This record gives sequence, C-alpha cells and structure tokens, in this order.
Amino acid sequence: MHALTKLTTAAVATLALTGGSIAAVAVAKHGGSDSPASAGAPRATTETRTPAKTDRTAADAKARRGAAKGSTSRPGKAAARTGAWKARGVQYPKTVTIPNLPIKMDDGVLLRGDLILPADAAGKAIAKKFPVIVTITAYNKGVQQYAGGLAGGAPEYLVQRGYAQLTVDARGTGTSDGQWCAFCTRENRDGALVMEWAHQQPWSNGSTAMAGPSYMGIAQMFAAAGRPAGLKAIFPQVPAADVYRDVVASGGQLDVGFIPLWLGLVTGTGLIPPTTPPTDLSPLSTLVQHLAGAGNFTVPLILKAFTGGEAAFDGDFYKQRSPINVASRIQVPTFFVSGEYDLFQRGTPLLFENLAKRGVPAKMIIGPWNHLQASGGGEVGKAGLGSLDELKLRWFDHYVKGVADPSLDRDIPPITYYEQGTGAWRSASSWLGNRKAVSYRLSGTSRTASTAGALTTGAVTAGTSSVYPVPVSGLCTRSTDQWTAGLLGSFPGKNPCFTNNKLNDKSGVVFRTAPVTKAVALQGPINARLYVSSNSGDGMLSVAVEDEAPDGTVSRYTGGWQVISHRALDKSRSRYLDGQLIQPYHPFTKAAKAKLARGAIAPVDVEIFPTGGKILPGHRLRIAVQAFDVPHLSPILPDLLSTLTVIKIHNSAQYPSMLTIPVVK
Repeated sequence: MHALTKLTTAAVATLALTGGSIAAVAVAKHGGSDSPASAGAPRATTETRTPAKTDRTAADAKARRGAAKGSTSRPGKAAARTGAWKARGVQYPKTVTIPNLPIKMDDGVLLRGDLILPADAAGKAIAKKFPVIVTITAYNKGVQQYAGGLAGGAPEYLVQRGYAQLTVDARGTGTSDGQWCAFCTRENRDGALVMEWAHQQPWSNGSTAMAGPSYMGIAQMFAAAGRPAGLKAIFPQVPAADVYRDVVASGGQLDVGFIPLWLGLVTGTGLIPPTTPPTDLSPLSTLVQHLAGAGNFTVPLILKAFTGGEAAFDGDFYKQRSPINVASRIQVPTFFVSGEYDLFQRGTPLLFENLAKRGVPAKMIIGPWNHLQASGGGEVGKAGLGSLDELKLRWFDHYVKGVADPSLDRDIPPITYYEQGTGAWRSASSWLGNRKAVSYRLSGTSRTASTAGALTTGAVTAGTSSVYPVPVSGLCTRSTDQWTAGLLGSFPGKNPCFTNNKLNDKSGVVFRTAPVTKAVALQGPINARLYVSSNSGDGMLSVAVEDEAPDGTVSRYTGGWQVISHRALDKSRSRYLDGQLIQPYHPFTKAAKAKLARGAIAPVDVEIFPTGGKILPGHRLRIAVQAFDVPHLSPILPDLLSTLTVIKIHNSAQYPSMLTIPVVK
C-alpha cells in the first residue's frame, strides 16, 4: 500500500502546485528514496531544492545590450547594499520529521501536520524549544514534499538554522478531516487556531511565523488577520487580494485556464492515500469526507459559475475569500514576493500597499515570473537582495528571533521590481509614489491584420475600428502561460509565442505611438478607456500593453480584460492619479450588468494589470485589442452568443478613447 501510495504521489507531485511539469526534477530525485516511515514515527529528511527558470523576452535581451553604457540596473548596487549582512551557517547537521500530528479545531475537526525539527548527527531531535514556521496547504503535505522548491523553498534550510517547520493540511485536504471550502470563513478561522496551537506546544518557544506561496500565501494573510498569540512575521509569496478580480473572473469572464484545473487538483490530491497514514483514524473515513466535499462544494461551484448562477458574479462568496477585506487587521511584518506574469499580478501589490500605508513593516519583490517561478523563488536572488532562503532567514531572524539588523531597511527597499525592456531592477519607496499620469489618445482607424492606428498626446484623427470575434485570439501569447500558472513555460525549449506578440495581434486591432525619442518608464496599474458599440450590446475587450522594437518584435508587458455589459464603474473604489483614472473598479454584480442599447456608444474602462517597463528610444508603445483571450477566459453560457459579435472602437473629440499609464517621474 505504501509503495502504491508513493508511486501515485510522485506521479501527481508536479501538479500539486498548479500543474507545473517543472517539478519533475524534484520527483526524480525523490522517486528512489527510502520507503515511508511507519505511521507517526519520526523520519529523517534531507535538504532538496529545485531551481525555477525564467524566460526573458528577446526585446529585453536587446535592450540590455543597447543600454549597457547608461544602465541603472540594480543587481550590482543591491548586492553591495547587502554586503554587510551574511547568512548564518548550518547549526544542526540533520532534521527529523514527526508526521501527522493531530490539531483539534474548536468544532472538533482534526487537522494534521508534519513537524520538522533540528536533529543531531545521529538524526535525534534536539531537546530544545524553537520558533515555529507554519505552512498551511491544500495540496496534500504528503504530495508537496515531492515538489521541492516549488513549495517555496526546502524547509530544511531554516530548520538547520534553528527553526521548527510545521506543515498542515487545510480542512478537507490531504490527511485532515472535514470538507474543503477554499478559504471560507470556517477555514480562515482554522488558520489562526493552528497558529495558537503551534504557539503553545512543548517544542515551541512561543514565537511563530508563516511561509509559503500561492494558497499557502493566502492562508498566511487570513491567519495573520486573526491576530493569533505568538505570531511575529509572515513571508507570503504570490498571494491573492481580491480573488474575483485577480483570477476567478478577470473583467467579468470566467478563468477557464486555471480555476477548473486548480479545483480539480486540490480535490484530486485530497483523494491520494497518505504516505504515512495517521494512527488515530481510518484513512477511509477521511476519503469519504473529501469525496463529500467535492460533491458539495467543487462540482456545484463550477456548474453554478458556468450557467450564470451566483458564482459567476462578485458577492459575499468571494468577499469572504479575499484577503484584501481583512488586510487592515494584519499587524505583523510581511515580506511579499510577486510576479509580473503571475496569477495574482494584480492583487499582491494591493496587499503590500495596505500594510505599508498603515506603517506595518513590509517589503515586496516583483520579478519577471509566472506563478510557478514566483512560487519556487529560484530566481529571487537575481534582484540582488539575497536568495529566497536567505531573505526568509534574515526576515525571521530579525522579526521572530529578535536579532538586531540595523541595515535591513537600508539594504532592502520597500519595493524592488524588474523593469521590462531594459532587464534592470528598480526600487521604489511606495506603491505608485513618484508617478504621474500620462494619457495617449487613440487616433485614426486600425484594420485587423493590416493598418495600425495611432497613440498620440497631440491632435487626434477621428476613426472607427472593428474588433472581430476570433476565438483563437490569445492562444499565441504569454497570456497563455500566465493563466495556466506557468504550465506551458515549464516545458523545455523556447516558445516564440511568449517572446513576440506580433502574430497574435493580427487577430485584432493595434494602436501605437511613433518611435519615442525619449525613454518612457512606467510602473503600476494602467487604464484603457475605449468608447465602443456592439452589434449584440455585449462582448469582451482584451487589451495588451506592449513594446514594439525597431525590428518589429512585439513584447507583451501586461494585459487587461473587460466585458462590455459589466462596464458600470464604482468611482468611489476606483483609483485616480493626477485626476485621471488609473485603476477602474467595476462591481461585477448581476444587478449592475447591462448590455448596450442598439447603436449606443459608451465608454468602457479596461483595468490593465500593473507592471513595470520602459519604452526605449526608437521603440513604440502600443496596445492591441481583441475580443477573446484563449485559453484564459470564457463567457458564461447565457452570454456565449452575445460574445460572438463585432465590437467597434470609436475615437474622436466626442469619443476620446485613451490609454492612461503611470509614468515614473
């Protein structure tokens, strides 16, 4: 049974963190290791880590070569800043794991966690109390151990330096009892209770922290909002803020590239027999509860969303699952890792901003990473501030162990981000600080696969451009990799669709500036206000912001989406910069949904997710607009026919369609 379990676990380990085959290296390393320990018995562990890889666009490479003389790239300077701080060496030669510790919740449900403790050379646990780092996962801790660095780094690095690591299966997943409900109020309460429990255990010195990416990062936000005793700091990688707008229904259409896969993965890994079965319950009982959870939650949720039910619209269901709604309760120092091509590209910076504005110690690194790459953290060190392991060690040593670190804030800026177009790393003291709004008006007419319209800050030529429903738009673009969580980017070899958007853009219309004579640096969220009409009164606008190089290479910097019938704007929750709309907020409720009347022309504000980049002299800033983004988004079934329509973009003095970007001063 154990052999079968381990074989099954290894087979799906690469999927457990959103489907990345990149983790196959980790599986191969573990596949021939010792058989599982007997139930509940300590087992020795070894340190492993799988590096992530990051594709760079051809444009970035060219820009770095072209800008070498005047480069303001951060890596060298950042490395110099951190020169005074050195990572501590290994204190304890080995680690030991105690599997499936029962953790009783206040409603009687038992969660289970694996505890890793420092050990001596003989593999015996050190008889001391340690600060405890907690990770709460929905991906089955027995499977997650085979994912290597994709789980946010190997825990042994910190354990061998004087920390305990507790990894807990969320309610209804892995070895834990109950039914999974994906960050419902009950599960979020569990997080704080787990932290209280860890705070009180005999192997704990009372101080706790949290770490982990994606689901594990979101769990940190909810647990910290519960303000459990003993929690000193957290280190969330790529957490969501507003799950509806960040990932579930970008612009009002459903994410079919990631969400069904993710729901299936959590359910599937919950059905795998544990590698070290608990001794205090029948695995069959847990399996029955997990199957019930799939029938009561996962399957109905998908059906309700696609048929246009409550799950297709924003509301209480998503509000209780969105960390941004509890972020104001978080008081502990927080270090974020984000990705410019990540699933939560939109949300992670909003969480950082919430904490930083309230004076909570917070840092954020935004790199050129998709979800798997940012989760693994293998290239975090390229920001010049230290590796992921070193940054966690430094953060926790200071805020959890109380080690003095007088140069921490001097060495690590509040925000460090990758600048597309140059390959440089930049820093900022606040989100959207030192930025000015610059708007480019759409001018003239663009024709599909033919003539480009203009983007200009000067006089405008009136025009009308038709966007046709081409249901393969988006397929040959980096969006495909981003919204499958990096799955496609994990395959060997370079995919030209990820480095040049030119082919994909032929399925829509394009507007571009003249070659710029002075570099344009931008960083933050972007808005495209497009005056549109539609034969059906509906349809979806998929807008990409891009860099066009002198040789014609088109690099996609970021994208945004908006369903026309969901165009209602909540001005009180929208963001403005210099009086100009920079980040629209749409209600996305059933009540606010309204099609355009026949022949009507109306403004539609498209929220384009935040990024950082520079348009170098000789390059052009451009936008491309299509009516689909496949395989990312799909209309709900009731809207399917109205999506197959021609959308017209109008630009003139009467209809001032424009792109507004945050330019770095």
